Order: sequence, then structure tokens, then C-alpha cells
Amino acid sequence: MRHKSGYRKLNRTSEHRKALFKNMLNSLIKYEQITTTLPKAKELKPKIDKVITLGKKNNLQSKKDLFAELQSKFSVDKLLKTLSQRYEKRKGGYSRVIRAGFRYGDDAPMAVIELVDRDIQAKKVDIKKKVQEPEKDAPVSSKKVPEKKIKSKK
Repeated sequence: MRHKSGYRKLNRTSEHRKALFKNMLNSLIKYEQITTTLPKAKELKPKIDKVITLGKKNNLQSKKDLFAELQSKFSVDKLLKTLSQRYEKRKGGYSRVIRAGFRYGDDAPMAVIELVDRDIQAKKVDIKKKVQEPEKDAPVSSKKVPEKKIKSKK
């Protein structure tokens, strides 16, 4: 029996698993909410909590450790500047896993993992605003404007 031995292997090699969780950590820090399968979300929860706890220390060694773990300057900056201040009074439990039904294709159990007290606008980071461009002037038509005829007296 495998009672409390190890962790979920997720049918991946160790390098693939490490890269998978690094990418998921970066996405979760960036968007503050992601949707994934339930086993991946359950494995990611302790990892994100440890990363946020490390970010709360805010010293040089923790910055180096965070960059070694995440390999993303944007994620490290957001952790140190935004998330560490947001969770400075909280002693743990920075994330939650919510079950989200089953995937249509293979019926895999899905889950939403999100940061507690998340910023709702963070999910829209990459969505470009639709800026209405001013309509270009209609091309000038080739019709001549009728001129007033002046009758000259002879």
C-alpha cells in the first residue's frame, strides 16, 4: 500500500513534472486563477503556498531562491511587491482548490485553483482593449461640385 508515500507522479518524468509545475506557478501568480485537472491542482496548492511564504521574507536569499524556482522576473517582482503585502497578516492558506466538473473530451475531473483575496482584474492581463480607431475619412469622390454660373452682361 502507498499510504502517505511520495506525491502524485502524474504519469510524467521528473523533468517534465518540474517544468509543468514551474509553468503552472508562473501562470497562477500572473492570473491569480487557473483551471486545470484536479490532481494537478492538488499538487500545486502546497507549492504556491510555499512560494508565497518565501516571498514574504523579502530578503536577497529569498529573491534568489524564488528566481531559481520560477525563472521569471515578472513573477518574482509580483510576488515580492504585490502578493507579499496582500498576505502579510495571513499565516498560510493563500490558495484554494474548487472542483469544476468534468472535462468534455475525456471526462477528467477539473478544478479551479485561485489565490484567496485575488485581484479580479489580474485575469484580464493579456486581453487587449478594443480601441475603436477613428474612422478614416471617406475618400473624396471624383464628382465635381457644381459651380454657380455668373451671367456676364455684354
